[in-house]
Amino acid sequence: MSTLSLAVRDSSTMLRRNLLHARRYPSLTLNLLLTPVVLLLLFVYVFGDVMSAGIGGAGADRSAYVAYLVPGILLMTIGGTTVGTAVSVSNDMTEGIIARFRTMAIHRGSVLTGHVVGSVLQAVLSVVVVGAVGVAIGFRSTGATVLEWLAAFGLLTLFALALTWIAVGMGMVSPNAEAASNNALPLIFLPLVSSAFVPLDAMPGWFRPIAEYQPFTPAIETLRGLLLGTGIGHNGWLAVAWCLGLTALGHRWSKRLFDRDPR
Repeated sequence: MSTLSLAVRDSSTMLRRNLLHARRYPSLTLNLLLTPVVLLLLFVYVFGDVMSAGIGGAGADRSAYVAYLVPGILLMTIGGTTVGTAVSVSNDMTEGIIARFRTMAIHRGSVLTGHVVGSVLQAVLSVVVVGAVGVAIGFRSTGATVLEWLAAFGLLTLFALALTWIAVGMGMVSPNAEAASNNALPLIFLPLVSSAFVPLDAMPGWFRPIAEYQPFTPAIETLRGLLLGTGIGHNGWLAVAWCLGLTALGHRWSKRLFDRDPR
């Protein structure tokens, strides 16, 4: 069997293993999925009128803020679900299964590939669920073309891939599942200090650079422009650059950790 065929076969096996674990133990995924749904409902039904007035003026209604909010919540969903990736990888590293895999005649990279592909699939599925909640409470993408919808899906997938590789590295460097969960908290915290909830122009001058120069803000602005059919400016290139950079960094970091001597 060729190296490529072996890699595909073993990666598929590891993917099935991770999806089976997610199906048998859904509580972590559901808990992480609950956070963006609760935030979406909270900001729409509790703060929606106030936020709409603050962003669009006295004549704005809640539907305008729903349209503004949902793209940011979708990317926050990806950040949240990758915390489960870090925990899952940490469990594998500390419970001995990785040591067992090292002794077996399997492709070395298939273990990480299975984790990454499975986590990206779970992240995309979580985005679909949260997106359905957004549609149910009034979000409409009337200004987007089919091409823009495809570009939005591609951005979500690429962003999920980037954060997943970072989460894999966080899981491998953590001594236990609790530490992995804590190490991955920035993936949940960063969207809270981005343009997900309020525009950059509405932020204090000292705080704006924190929100502007981080990966979530250009990705949110790009997704918002694609879904609403508005301009994205330079944010599209910045979002793609962030995704590619984080993917390369996370892949190299995770591979180095995996290739070192086992704990």
